[in-house]
This record gives sequence, structure tokens and C-alpha cells, in this order.
Amino acid sequence: MRLTKFGHAAVRIEHDGTTLVLDPGMWSQRECVDGVDAVLITHEHPDHFDVEHLRATDAPIFTIAAVAAQIRDAAPDVAERVTVVGPDEAWAIGDIGVRAIGELHAVIHPDLPRFHNSGYLLSLGEQTVFHPGDALTVPGRPVDVLLAPVCAPWMRASEGIDFARAVGAPRNVAIHDRVYSGEGLGIVDGQFGRLLGARGLDYVRLPDGSDL
Repeated sequence: MRLTKFGHAAVRIEHDGTTLVLDPGMWSQRECVDGVDAVLITHEHPDHFDVEHLRATDAPIFTIAAVAAQIRDAAPDVAERVTVVGPDEAWAIGDIGVRAIGELHAVIHPDLPRFHNSGYLLSLGEQTVFHPGDALTVPGRPVDVLLAPVCAPWMRASEGIDFARAVGAPRNVAIHDRVYSGEGLGIVDGQFGRLLGARGLDYVRLPDGSDL
């Protein structure tokens, strides 16, 4: 398996000749979609979903109904490549197994409406990788690599750390990291690293374009 971190929440996964990208949003580099076999989108917010990125590839797109509706409105030329998935639905992309996890975005504020969100649990041979999108939904299945949100308007650092502890993945790769300043990221990296490390869990935040 090769895992490449792109901007913010976008992660590219390569395994046994199959390549997919998750959440290529507006803060992600366009090359994250180059040559991919599929695109997975967790929810409709622009930091996770950018129409021009989708136009830059001819790969099939798997996502929830709310995103599919936005694609139909904003990019009907892309809509024919979209497959809508629902909670706990499982399918395969080449040799990569995929399962949709959860249904709702984390609460941003009680006065604001909830958005829909699907995390994706990927099975790559004997390893599993989980991308939660903008939710703290524990998948209820073993996870080897958690793509862990580290900063968001809807999350305190303590919530992110407790989520990663609850998932219990031996390796945690930071995502959702465009919201804090460099100084803030230094603080949160230290907190995640120290508190997950105390449980024997590894934590890393990769520079854009770097591989795990």
C-alpha cells in the first residue's frame, strides 16, 4: 500500500494496481486525481469536494446523495459518473474493498442544520484504512491506519484525540489540517503525538505530497 497526503483532507491510496483518492477539495492539489481509478467523497463541503478536480479525471465517483445532487446542479457533465452509496454499503474498486461508515456530519453548532457525511473504511489486503470525513463516528471494526482530523470548526483537539483513541488504530495520519495556523498545528501535533503515544499509538502529520 502507498498512501499519499495531499492538501487538507485529500488522501490518495494505491494498492495492487488500483488507485483512488478521497476528498479532493478546494485546498487539495489538482494532481491528487491524476490517473485515479475512483474518487470517494465524504460530504458536500468545498474543502472536501471540488468540481474542477472532478472534471480533471474521468474516474467513477462514489459519494452520498447530497453530494450527488450538488454535482448534478453544478456539473451535469460529471454527474453520469456518480454512484450514490448509503450507510454500511460495501463494494470493491479493483482489489480495494470499501465500506461506507456513518451518516451524519459532526455537530457544528446546535442552531445549525446537520449535514450528511459518510466515512470510508478501505480494505487493502491485510490492512485497513479509515477516512471519517467530518465526523467522529467509530467504525466498529479493526482499523490499521486512521486518517485522523486534527483541527476543525466542529471539533476540539481533545475530541479528536479521544476519537483516535476510540478507533485504536496503531498508525494515525493527520488530515483536516488547513484550519489552524502553523503555530496552532505545532501545538496540536504535540498533543496528538504525546497523548496517542501514551497509548502505544503512532501519530504523524505528513507534508503535502509525502507518502506513508
